[in-house]
Amino acid sequence: MVLWHWNSPFGPLCLAQEGDALAAVNFCTPLTGEEVPCPTPLLAETRRQLEEYFAGSRRVFDLPLAPEGTAFQRAVWEALQAIPYGETRSYGQIAAAVGRPKASRAVGGACHCNPIAIIVPCHRVVGASGSLTGYAGGLDLKAALLALEQKNPR
Repeated sequence: MVLWHWNSPFGPLCLAQEGDALAAVNFCTPLTGEEVPCPTPLLAETRRQLEEYFAGSRRVFDLPLAPEGTAFQRAVWEALQAIPYGETRSYGQIAAAVGRPKASRAVGGACHCNPIAIIVPCHRVVGASGSLTGYAGGLDLKAALLALEQKNPR
């Protein structure tokens, strides 16, 4: 795995590439791999697309993804990518979308294990009441990402 760190407008991010695909975008949780001083072409493209997202001009990411997880986690992460920019879904709605309507807590666990933050938008998943609940980058960051999307509607 190739790693590259970048100080984004929302804080430090660690980008990781495995083969020809993006394996991780996280808030500098330590990862194991070869750290490079300059980004690979894929990591540079990831940064470019994230910069566009942070600037409010990108709604959808177009990157090859390779998140590692169980079949259930991958199904949840795929469902997260179907949540439109600027919208939210509850854990229960995601559970229903993956065919496991009683698995809200398991969906929360899959969101917690999401290795590709922002691009796989677990920040768009909220409690049944609409309340903000857990986020790897912290609730303040989750609120800031949702506010960014509300500020820049389609």
